[in-house]
Amino acid sequence: MAHSLLLFWRNLVLAPATMLHVAAILLHCLPLALGQYDICKSWVTSDEGPSWEFYACQPKPMIMKEYTMVKVDPPGITCGDPPERFCTHENPYLCSDECDASNSDLAHPPSLMFDKEEEGLATYWQSVTWRRYPEPLVANITLSWNKSIELTDDIVVTFEYGRPTAMMLEKSLDYGRTWHPYQYYADDCMEAFGMPSRKVRDLTASNANRVVCTEEYSRWAGSKKEKNVRFEVRDRFSIFAGPDLRKMENLYTRMESAKGLKDFFTLTDLRLRLLRPALGGTYVQRENLYKYFYAISNFEVIARCKCNLHANACNFRDGALQCECEHNTTGQDCGRCKKNFRSKSWRSGSYTPTPNGSPNASPPKSSSPLEHSAVKVSETLGKSVKDCECYGHSNRCSYIDFLNVVTCVSCKHSTRGQHCQHCRLGYYRNISAELDDENVCIECNCNQLGSLHDRCNETGYCECRKGSISPKCDDCLPGYHWRQGCQPNVCDDELLICQNGGTCHQGQRCICPVGFKGALCQDVKCDSSHRNCDSASGALASSFFFLVFTLTLSVVDI
Repeated sequence: MAHSLLLFWRNLVLAPATMLHVAAILLHCLPLALGQYDICKSWVTSDEGPSWEFYACQPKPMIMKEYTMVKVDPPGITCGDPPERFCTHENPYLCSDECDASNSDLAHPPSLMFDKEEEGLATYWQSVTWRRYPEPLVANITLSWNKSIELTDDIVVTFEYGRPTAMMLEKSLDYGRTWHPYQYYADDCMEAFGMPSRKVRDLTASNANRVVCTEEYSRWAGSKKEKNVRFEVRDRFSIFAGPDLRKMENLYTRMESAKGLKDFFTLTDLRLRLLRPALGGTYVQRENLYKYFYAISNFEVIARCKCNLHANACNFRDGALQCECEHNTTGQDCGRCKKNFRSKSWRSGSYTPTPNGSPNASPPKSSSPLEHSAVKVSETLGKSVKDCECYGHSNRCSYIDFLNVVTCVSCKHSTRGQHCQHCRLGYYRNISAELDDENVCIECNCNQLGSLHDRCNETGYCECRKGSISPKCDDCLPGYHWRQGCQPNVCDDELLICQNGGTCHQGQRCICPVGFKGALCQDVKCDSSHRNCDSASGALASSFFFLVFTLTLSVVDI
């Protein structure tokens, strides 16, 4: 087809204006005919004539709530089971509102953070009230997408009935196995987190990815006024792209050279840790604990699929977001070359593509055996050519003569085995990844204090010490508490182990009333300030003399 088009052009005689138009059409069609069409460019016409306009190959931003999986913990933190009443800060003594999980009109499940609300009617998730004060009222809200995404706008969380006085936002890059702080929020940053307060808009190009603590969203302003809490993505972008974000090429150029900046906006999961609710003032009113709780009506995340600059489309298929990969790449994030296109190592694409940069398309393998990942066993030993198949985790092999096998050498990506097909000790197989994926092996990350060793089974579960539980052995069974590992509880509220009216604090110790002491409040505290000191001492003395008198009688009888 390309040859025919060229002959057509050579033999055609047209007016100059018509020739220019036909040339534009031919130039547009020629790459299609030759199989070199790149979807990350467009044909544009300007005063200087028609030309290709290249751009970064990445999907458009999306509202991610439609694809969000949400988890709220600890268990029982969502209100309504059992039903309970709650108050508002405006009318703290008029507690007529109710949360009841069994009644759809009174229930406040986590899904209401992501629903479409009717105008003027807010639906929201709500926690239990702080009825167990002074035990901390904490809640974790985890958002997952089972996919790497890149933030493109501010994260906005809308709170009903007041914003928390202390909380933190965390992110994970490995599907929730490890977490990193994103931003701290408090009415007093130094008191809550030991950090000075700082505003994101005051950051500079040298520290644009710095984790800060802000007091801007946590001071009491009344539940009817300010409701939103932000993670300011746009303010960080504007450091490079200007206040109106019109110079995004400056941001992309910086991301091209600063991997830490690009990774800062990348995540697979978000976790909001709510540490202290809105107080409506400066202190907790213990006589009315039903007005302290968390309520979130909206959790807005706008982002694009991370496709490593090798796709400009991302679709929801088989229950997960999936990049529509170009440049001979494949995988959920276009993170590796297709099988027949591995003549050189995979790399991420470019924010500044052709002609200024390169999309780094994976070229096809050569048919020459010298360019395949193979090893040729010495013919002087009378051996034949053996394939060095290491699933991309090594390009070196060794021939073991007495076994007559070829084995991979120096397996990377935490793999091991003859073909780098197994995971090293301390790692387990990522079942969602193919064998040639560099993320095929996941670190066990067993908690050193809660587990017997750093190895786990094929599903990632560690072998826990007595009292420990959870996949990483970083939680405790009922009857145990965490203190340098899981320790048996000293006391229990339900079993009333604490004596003489003592109360059990987090299973770790008894808080004794005035006049008593001991691990279980079993002993009388005797000093001059207590009225029962004399009576206790008298009772002890009487017991002592009674014992002596009894022994004396026994001796006389003998």
